[in-house]
Amino acid sequence: MSEQFTKLLSPGKIGSLELKNRIVKAPQSTGLSNRDGTVSERLVRHYKEIARGGTGLIIVEYTYIDNEASKSAYCQLGISDNEHIAGLSWLVSSIHDEGAKAGIQIEHCGRQKFLGTPPIKAPSRIPWPTLYEQTGNVPEELTIEEIKQIVEDFGDAARRAKIAGFDLVEIHAAHGYLITNFLSPHTNKRTDLYGGTLENRMRFLLEVIRNVKAKVGEEFPITMRINGTDYEPDGITIEESIEVCKQAEQLGICAFHVSGGDHHMMNYQVSPMTVPKGPNVWAAEAIKRTASVPIIASGSITTPQFAEEILQDKNVDFVSLGRPLLADPSFPLKAKEGRPEDIIPCIRCNDGCMERTFFNYQSIRCSVNPNTGREGELPITPASAPKNIVVVGGGPAGMEAARVSALRGHKVTLFEKGKVGGALPASSVTPFKADIRTLENYFSAQIEKLKIKIVHEEATLNTIKAGDFDAAVIAVGKIPKPVHIKGMNPSKTIYGIDVLSQKEKTGQNVVIVGGGMTGVETALFLADQGRNVTIIEQSKDILNDDLITFKMSYREFLTQKGIAIYTSSEIKEVNETEITIINRSGKEQILTADTVVIATGYAANIDLSRQLQEQTDLKVFPIGDGKRPGKIYDAIHDGYVTGLRI
Repeated sequence: MSEQFTKLLSPGKIGSLELKNRIVKAPQSTGLSNRDGTVSERLVRHYKEIARGGTGLIIVEYTYIDNEASKSAYCQLGISDNEHIAGLSWLVSSIHDEGAKAGIQIEHCGRQKFLGTPPIKAPSRIPWPTLYEQTGNVPEELTIEEIKQIVEDFGDAARRAKIAGFDLVEIHAAHGYLITNFLSPHTNKRTDLYGGTLENRMRFLLEVIRNVKAKVGEEFPITMRINGTDYEPDGITIEESIEVCKQAEQLGICAFHVSGGDHHMMNYQVSPMTVPKGPNVWAAEAIKRTASVPIIASGSITTPQFAEEILQDKNVDFVSLGRPLLADPSFPLKAKEGRPEDIIPCIRCNDGCMERTFFNYQSIRCSVNPNTGREGELPITPASAPKNIVVVGGGPAGMEAARVSALRGHKVTLFEKGKVGGALPASSVTPFKADIRTLENYFSAQIEKLKIKIVHEEATLNTIKAGDFDAAVIAVGKIPKPVHIKGMNPSKTIYGIDVLSQKEKTGQNVVIVGGGMTGVETALFLADQGRNVTIIEQSKDILNDDLITFKMSYREFLTQKGIAIYTSSEIKEVNETEITIINRSGKEQILTADTVVIATGYAANIDLSRQLQEQTDLKVFPIGDGKRPGKIYDAIHDGYVTGLRI
C-alpha cells in the first residue's frame, strides 16, 4: 500500500459500520434508474464499477420517499414503495460483491423540483427562482397533517433500505431540499411551531430522525448530510448548523456529511474550477469542534493528495468524492497502488455530469471519462490486427485517441508542432482554470508510460505519405472565425486564443469582440495584467451558451475587475486610436482602443483531412475540433471512441 496516503487509506468506522478506507462516494443523481424509480441494469453496472475501484462506502444517490411530491428529477431512484426493495437489494448485492459497503440517501425535494410538475410542497410559498422563471409555479405550503405524513414516509423509506440490505442510511438535510427549506429562514416563513426560532425550524428534522431511528433500530447507522451554510444572505448560518448537529447527535445520528449551498447558490454545492477547491471544508472543520461523531468533509476534493491533507490537517474523519469518482472510479485503487498520476482527474467543468446531461433530461456522463453512464459498453480490447497509426494534433482529442489506440496494441506516432496539450495550456492560463493543468499532466504521463512516439513538427501531406501509416487521426484543432470591420487594421487586431496562449501582446486599451467564454476569459486575463478592457457582444447578454456554474463566477469576476460590457452592440468602424460601436437602437459611442481582440467563435480546420482523403488511400478519422469545434467533453469522447474503432 502507498505510504503517501496513510490516513486516506486507513480503516475507519461510522457507528457500528467498519470501512476499509476513509473514502466515501458522495450521492449524486444519475438518471440511470427506470422511470418508476426502480433499479435498472445500467444503474447496477455504474455502481459496480465504482465499488470495483476501491471506495470504502458508496452512498448511492438521493431517493424519493413518497409518491406525492418528493420526487425531484427524471429517472430518479425511488424508495417510496415496497416494490422498490427487490431492485435495491440487487444493487446492494452488486456493491457488496466488489468489497464496498453500501449506503443510500433518502430525501424529499421540497421546492427544488426539477420536474417542475405539481404538486410542489414546501414549508412556505417561497419558490425556487429557477423553477419559477421557467414555469411560474409556486410551492404549496405544507399543512401540519402533511408534515406528519412526510415524517412517517422518511421512516418507512429507511425501513425499506434496511430490508434491502443497505449498511447505512443518510438523511438528506442539505442543498435546498425540503429539510433545508425548514431549517433556513430564507425559505421558512412559517409562524407556527415549524417556523420562526431555530428550535422550531429544526423541529421537522428532529421528528424525521426520531421516526427513522424508531423504524430501523438504535444500532443501525444513520448519517445526515447538512449544510454548514446555504450561503444565502438570510439563510442558515454555521452557528445554527452546529446547534442542529448537536441536537441530531443526541438523537443518534452517527456521522455528519458536511456540504454547503443550494441550487440557487450552486457554486458552493457543485463548485466549478473557478471556485477554490474544498469550499466547504471549513464548515466540516467547524462542526467537528463540537461533535463527538465522525465528520465527512465534501466538495471539490479532487486529488488523493488534497484528501490526505484534509484528513491530516483539518481533524475530520472521512472525505466524500462525487465527481472525482465519475472521472475515475479507480481513484482509490490507484492511490493505494502509489500511482496517482494515473488517476483521470476531475477538472470540475460540470459539463458532462450536469450541463449537457442532468439539465437536459439525460443520464449522467463525464467529460473526461467516456465510460461514465455507459459502464460495460465501451471496453478497451486488443485490436484484431495491430496497425501503424499517425495522430496529428496533441490536444485532448489527439492524446486520447493515441492513448486508447496504444492500449489496444497499435503502433502510434503523434505529431504536435508545439507543446503537447493543444489548446489546454491556453485554456488554463488564468488562475481560476488551473484544474485543466491536471488534465495536461495526466495525458503527458500516459503518453510517456505508453511510449508513444512524439514528433515535434508540423505534419504535412508529404510527411504522412512517407510514414507508411495504415490510418490517420486528424485532431488539428480549430481556427478562429475572421471578422470584417470597416477600417480595422490587421496589425492591431489579434485573436483571443493567441492572447491566452501568450503568442500575442496587446496595448493598454483593449476592446474584445465577443462575449462568449473565450472573450470573457481573455478579458479577465488582460484585466489581471492591468489593461483597460471592454467587451462588445451582439447578443442581449454575454455567456449565452456557456455553463451555468461558470456564469455565476465569471459575472462576479467581471464586476470585481470593473470590465465594461456593451451588449446588443457591434463595432461600426475602427481607426488608429478609437472604435465606434453602435447598439440595436442605433445609438453610437466612441471608445479608446489600442488593440481589438476577436473572440467570435471558431471553425474546424479541415484542410489536412481533406487532402489525405483526396490524395491517399489511408483511412482518415477527423476528430475533436478538427471535425467540429466543441468543448473538452467532445474532444475526449471523440478521441476515445475513435481509438476503439481503428
